[in-house]
Amino acid sequence: MKPTTDDPNINRYQDLPFWFTQRTEARLKFLYGRENTPTLMNRLINMVAEAVHQGPLPKQQKWSENDVVIITYGNSIIQKGERPLATLNEFLNLHLKDAINTAHILPYFPFSSDDGFAVIDYRTVNPDLGQWDDIRHISTQFKLMTDLVINHVSRGHLWFKNYLKDVEPGRSYFIEVDRGSDVSSVVRPRSTPLRTPVNTPQGLRHVWATFGEDQIDVNFKNPDVLFEFLEILLLYLNYGSRVIRLDAIAFLWKDLGTRCINLRETHEVVKLIRDVLDMCSPGSILITETNIPNGENVSYFGNSDEAHMVYQFSLPPLLLHALSQGDSHYLSEWSKDMPRPPKGCTYFNFIASHDGIGLRPVEGILPTEEVSVMVDTMRRKGGFISMKTNPNGIETPYEINISLFDALAEMPGGDERWNVQRFICAHAIMLVLQGIPAIYIHSFSATRNDIDGVERTGRTRSINRHTWDYNTLFNLLNDPDTTTSIVFHELKHLLSIRRRQKAFHPEAAQETLILNSGVFVIWRISLDKEQKILALSNVTSKIRTLKLPPHPIPTGSMIWREIIASTAISGNTEEIVLQPYQSVWLEALA
Repeated sequence: MKPTTDDPNINRYQDLPFWFTQRTEARLKFLYGRENTPTLMNRLINMVAEAVHQGPLPKQQKWSENDVVIITYGNSIIQKGERPLATLNEFLNLHLKDAINTAHILPYFPFSSDDGFAVIDYRTVNPDLGQWDDIRHISTQFKLMTDLVINHVSRGHLWFKNYLKDVEPGRSYFIEVDRGSDVSSVVRPRSTPLRTPVNTPQGLRHVWATFGEDQIDVNFKNPDVLFEFLEILLLYLNYGSRVIRLDAIAFLWKDLGTRCINLRETHEVVKLIRDVLDMCSPGSILITETNIPNGENVSYFGNSDEAHMVYQFSLPPLLLHALSQGDSHYLSEWSKDMPRPPKGCTYFNFIASHDGIGLRPVEGILPTEEVSVMVDTMRRKGGFISMKTNPNGIETPYEINISLFDALAEMPGGDERWNVQRFICAHAIMLVLQGIPAIYIHSFSATRNDIDGVERTGRTRSINRHTWDYNTLFNLLNDPDTTTSIVFHELKHLLSIRRRQKAFHPEAAQETLILNSGVFVIWRISLDKEQKILALSNVTSKIRTLKLPPHPIPTGSMIWREIIASTAISGNTEEIVLQPYQSVWLEALA
């Protein structure tokens, strides 16, 4: 309800901080023009002040070395006769409570396609998964990360149905593109047509659809669309979400004649969302999902006024390349050159997710011939390659669709003795990098390629979106001889160690050393400078002997403590021997 002049709390509505009104007014003026800004500012202040009047959400520490995220669908694990969200909560509490503290539940709303990313209704929970009470309950057990699927909606959404009827809300929420319009400069993540034909009361029209005919892009040039999503954001916060993921945000604003990606207007929308988040839920986190080249990706930090976190999209393909080729050169060079995040920002590190392994993020990092070799290798391991259409009309690989375990495993019929060690090595490297680590639920279970899922759905991404029966998974975890059990407990062991090290705080300093192409080496130094950890990982199937850098504490005992195995090594030791795919974390002791 909007405030009235006789509202006893009217002063609270009018007394928002100057920083908020100043920033948001400038952003609205840039996006929608000076003449529209007063009306839009009144609308924004009323919305935000009402949320604050109901009680601002408590401020919390943004992050620490204790933070670990699990990425999962609401129904990645199911049990007959039980709501999937309740089953998920039970599994997380029984098996992973000591390993993770944050749950990224992929879109849990009614949808029509793309396993949740074609949203029909943003304001309700998919009844096939559960209800809002399930979401709220999970948010009391774990920090909850929720997707704001902001670039597009399902054809089944009320807004699009209203567009087809020429009624509000919705009639002006979408982007019509004439068939004769030149869209050749538009950056595409897909090979499907950009324009989707639809029948309207005015006749045949073509609407903008970046990701396919069932995912229709919304028009943020209409401020009503912005305010719709701001209301949805506040709803998610109200139900316990503390991390908001902006899906496909780079494509948000469209201007024909431009690349229609990473436009300044898009960045201003992200900054405005950040302003609202900081005002209504201080301590909550905004993360942008931008599967694009590295330099463009980190631009979403802004000047510490945009995303709190950005995805490390270059990490999965670089790590896959390093372990497939037994060569850490490109991974190390990338890590060495990676800019330190701005103050109050950090990276979101992952190597597997519900999507495939993107290839655009290694443009300019991995030579084209190296990418081609990796693509061919993944095909031979049972993976699929998704393509994109470039402005010149040529299709090129966009994404590798494969389960991470199979991607890192030996070729079918090859020597499989190092499969588990190689898989654990990949995660050990990810866990030492500056930022917050996120582990896909199917990495915990070492899930293999789900070819049946691809056959059933006709979508190549289904290869990595298996649904586990709870009892089946439980039995595998309890059998110590299964790959699932071995990987699960190895990962939990690494996480239990990592979460106790101050040097692994998301903002702790990082320095990459290039000592040997077969070994990835990195220093992490705690914020108070009291803990220094040298992390080394052998990315080859050969034993590697590596000369250690000088001990950083020139006085005292000069002892290294290997914290994974909990053993001491003399500081006078000049060399270390690493077994195939072994990782060691050496803490420098005085």
